[in-house]
Amino acid sequence: NCSVSPRESPPAISLPAAVLHQAHSADPTPTPQTTAAPHKDPERPERGTYQLTDGNGTVCLLAYMGLQLNISFNSVSENKTFQEVVNVVPKSTNVSGLCDSKKAVLQLTADGQIKNLTFVFTLVRSASICSFYGPFLVKNSSLDYLRGSLGYSYMCRQEQTLTVTKELSINTFQVQVQPFGLTGEQFGAAEECQLDEDAMLIPIVVGAALAGLVIIVLVAYLIGRKRSHAGYQTI
Repeated sequence: NCSVSPRESPPAISLPAAVLHQAHSADPTPTPQTTAAPHKDPERPERGTYQLTDGNGTVCLLAYMGLQLNISFNSVSENKTFQEVVNVVPKSTNVSGLCDSKKAVLQLTADGQIKNLTFVFTLVRSASICSFYGPFLVKNSSLDYLRGSLGYSYMCRQEQTLTVTKELSINTFQVQVQPFGLTGEQFGAAEECQLDEDAMLIPIVVGAALAGLVIIVLVAYLIGRKRSHAGYQTI
């Protein structure tokens, strides 16, 4: 079981838990690896809108994002290491879960390879992620992703990779999520991720450098022109 022990902390949202059920059969016992099974990466995943309502019918969690799973595991029976990239398809994904004042659980259930993917957002800092592929289990109890302030939505336009363990990571695409403090069915003001801020900073720095270069060239031209006129002045 994945459990989060509550304790007080400043208002903030984080991603402390995700549970994934995978259809493949695998063995958690380390074995010598021989060859890697070939795989073909899917295209960029489609963004889906996922929302939860509380007992009063009020929207308590809203997410708009594309999800892609990077999976790696050993198969003893086939003596191979399997590596797969799997997209979460919104139109074939059912949404369920629950909300309360300090925790929101978003459960995505789909046919095919992905059986169950669960995100648990909390207002505490402790974090844990468990991932299941049949009998195969990985767990990480110290993750802190998609963090934002209470009443605001978390936004990241850039692709992110949320590493759970060496066997599993989750790619997010153009994610915007808010599990607490929603007003109606609209996101609160967005707090952008560091990747977006860095991406915006680069063109600003380049533009400032070019502007500085233009000014330097212009000043050098004016100084040179003034000096050239000085030789023709009447004494």
